[in-house]
Amino acid sequence: MIIKVIDYNQNWSSDYLKEEQSIRSILEEELVNSFHIGSTSVPGLKAKPIIDILLVVNDINKLDSFSNQFQDIGYEVMGEFGITGRRYFRKGGDNRTHQIHAFQFDNIQEIERHLSFRDYLRQFPEICKEYGQLKSKLGDQYPTDIDGYGDGKDDFVKKIEKEALKWHWTNR
Repeated sequence: MIIKVIDYNQNWSSDYLKEEQSIRSILEEELVNSFHIGSTSVPGLKAKPIIDILLVVNDINKLDSFSNQFQDIGYEVMGEFGITGRRYFRKGGDNRTHQIHAFQFDNIQEIERHLSFRDYLRQFPEICKEYGQLKSKLGDQYPTDIDGYGDGKDDFVKKIEKEALKWHWTNR
């Protein structure tokens, strides 16, 4: 996978909405809600052009029965993929375009972690800018090493996640 961090693209929001419609038509009543998360959901933030989608579902185990439908619209079904209680799907192979992170409605910790991080970056432009600069630097440093890129972001992301969760509960 080639890691290319680019400037924010206004079309990412509509790309999310289009994909969300396809997903809703598959999951129907099993879907509680869907959210655009990740860097492409934060206006002004540099990002890899991959749309991250957070699905909140009624029963995470029932999601497994939709594997064929997700494959039909181009997703690889990856199971938990390192996070207990998650279902992960990715689309586009080496030129990935979308990723889905699905959690059961009562997995509050994981759902809040993703949403708080997104909302915090939207609220604090200076942190958003710092994160974008880090991502650009790491993309240049690790253009074909997704593990190196991810490891380089890890400390920053964990620090901001903690700040974001505290901020979320302070401002609720």
